[in-house]
Amino acid sequence: MKLQRNNRLRASVLGALVVSGALVLTACGSDNNTTKDNGSGTAKPSAAAGDVKCDGAKGQLLASGSSAQKNAVDLWVKNYMAACSGVEVNYKSSSSGEGITLFTQGTVGFAGSDSPLKPADVEASKKVCTGGQGINLPMVGGPIAIGFNVAGVDKLTLDAPTLAAIFNDKIKKWDDEAIKKLNPGVTLPSTAIQAFHRSEDSGTTENLTKYLKATAPDAWTYDPAKKWPAPGGQSANGSASVASQVKSVDGAIGYFELSYASSQSIKTVDINTGAAAPVKASAENASKAIAAAKVVGTGSDLALKLDYATKTEGAYPIVLVTYEVVCDKGNKPDTLKTMQSFLNYTASDAGQKLLTDNGYAPIPAEINTKVREVIKSLA
Repeated sequence: MKLQRNNRLRASVLGALVVSGALVLTACGSDNNTTKDNGSGTAKPSAAAGDVKCDGAKGQLLASGSSAQKNAVDLWVKNYMAACSGVEVNYKSSSSGEGITLFTQGTVGFAGSDSPLKPADVEASKKVCTGGQGINLPMVGGPIAIGFNVAGVDKLTLDAPTLAAIFNDKIKKWDDEAIKKLNPGVTLPSTAIQAFHRSEDSGTTENLTKYLKATAPDAWTYDPAKKWPAPGGQSANGSASVASQVKSVDGAIGYFELSYASSQSIKTVDINTGAAAPVKASAENASKAIAAAKVVGTGSDLALKLDYATKTEGAYPIVLVTYEVVCDKGNKPDTLKTMQSFLNYTASDAGQKLLTDNGYAPIPAEINTKVREVIKSLA
């Protein structure tokens, strides 16, 4: 039964990747090298196609995983395919869990994940990484925004214990005393709180639960997990769907990458970290938190440890870093050159600047230099 399920998963994903690739190809037909800020209508200059080095890339490269980096990957793919004629990069935005499953099955060239590989995933990867194993390459940083939709409320501040109680179904009304205390002068209605979370395994969920566990352990008693662990609330599949629900439901609150909040004009919560002032969700403020990350991976693995409990002024603490998961050795020969060429672009100065222009946070230069070195060494 398990084999049949895996085969069905492979077939469905390969079909979806082909469809996704067709859509990408259609989107990339324009010679216009500007992008819009994730649907906000504001034109943003993209990196010039001339910054891409094709380096012998050819054929089709399949990838799947994190929806957190979808908007960034879409922009990278557009520029890359415009520069490298005859090359197709098809990234299916699904979830970190699905991406890693497909990677360890050998179905995709690389996976996108919002959290580093677990030991069991590394062990499973050895079956497809001949003579090597899966490693983590940090590529995209950014804030996990807490979006809200409460009629009449334009500005909202919350702290970790209050957020934990909201998502743990302990605080049920917007005029709860704990929320009032954090928002003096704000008129809060008695509207019921509608908390939305991800339905599928998600690295975004794992990073949020890491933050809650690190900063409010008494209120959040669950271990960090990709699968939503708390009772109550409502679920939706993928960051885009959670954002859509928050936008359409009065009293809603949910979590998703900042680009989804920007594209749908969703108001976001300022976080009281214990610093002098609450911190807004922004790429700049997320960068301040990510800059303190430490590399904890060994060898070619560049997994990071984030400080979710930071109280640095202006540092937004609910952050994630997405990784491109690849084989250090044993990559498929027919896609290795294309994968290296594409990842070299995403890790380039031009590729990382594209993140800054579109609501994400670039990987700190010291870490990104190591990423480029590892990409060159892939075999």
